[in-house]
Amino acid sequence: MKDQLILAINPGSTSTKVTVYAGNQQNFLKTITHTTEEVLGFSRITDQYEFRKQIILDELQNAGIKTGRICVVIGRGGLLKPIPSGVYEVNDRMIEDLQEGILGQHASNLGGLIAHDIARSLPSAKAYIADPVVVDELDPVARVSGHPEFERVSIFHALNQKAIARSYATLRNTDISELNVIIAHMGGGVSVGAHKKGRVVDVNQALDGDGPFSPERSGSLPVGAIIKACFSGKYTIEEMKKMVTGKGGFVAYLGTNSAMEVERRAQEGDEYAALIQQAFTYQVAKEIGAMATVMKGDVDAILLTGGIAYGKPVVNMIRERVEFIAPVYVYPGEDEMKALAMNGYMVLKGEVEAKEYL
Repeated sequence: MKDQLILAINPGSTSTKVTVYAGNQQNFLKTITHTTEEVLGFSRITDQYEFRKQIILDELQNAGIKTGRICVVIGRGGLLKPIPSGVYEVNDRMIEDLQEGILGQHASNLGGLIAHDIARSLPSAKAYIADPVVVDELDPVARVSGHPEFERVSIFHALNQKAIARSYATLRNTDISELNVIIAHMGGGVSVGAHKKGRVVDVNQALDGDGPFSPERSGSLPVGAIIKACFSGKYTIEEMKKMVTGKGGFVAYLGTNSAMEVERRAQEGDEYAALIQQAFTYQVAKEIGAMATVMKGDVDAILLTGGIAYGKPVVNMIRERVEFIAPVYVYPGEDEMKALAMNGYMVLKGEVEAKEYL
């Protein structure tokens, strides 16, 4: 097992993160940055996969990684069709859907494409993805929005939320199938999921939909006001999209996407910054409370994660509002590279069986 390596790949809009694990030990980690000029040279995001693949291979060679020992290449899952949680072997249908961008063009779509291309060039490697953002385990009742034209969908931080759920289960010496937990991921976007016996039966659509606002996203907004803005003639469709994702949340209120900056301003006496910070924690706590009702109050723990969970004032304000529901545990940050590698390791050890993307 120690001779077998796991290569994990996480493409972002202007970077590609790469890590190599031998078993559960990290041997290599690299964040490769891409200039705006480099990525703008491609008409579609998925056209970048050959360019990024070659850079990854060059970095592995420079680091002295013996690629012939790589048995698992696991990429960040992209905007595929809704699928249950798990590890999926990359197949032709997945490649077609990633290349087409059936739910949109996103840098994460490159994960499976690059993993597949690298794996097929190696003597004994297979390509996988794990827990993409489109993981969908919603109960039927959670899909009903209030109008049949607008069904609620599941798009959230599945990779990190599932990894945190497993970490908490390990702490309790049990399996996630035995626990009911609420997980609030607080990063560039915010997703709050109700994990009922291992399934995320309800979660807010964190990409461009509902739920708490975040550093760059507006979250749930008054629908009537949105309709008026759309038809006011003042904004283009692209400008409206930016209001919701990119220029909403902290950016809209305070001109920054840094939760640390907001915290600093609040601590230095900026009353408006303090109000926005409090409103953020208020909305996260309210969403946690809503998820508690989903599980009829049967909640073992509330888990706070993501980069914003490093902020003690934020954590304390949320804790004050929700700890009556269940004990609160904090897992700051999001180690997506480790989560990917550990999913690959579980497949390698035979602890989980890779699923087929249909």
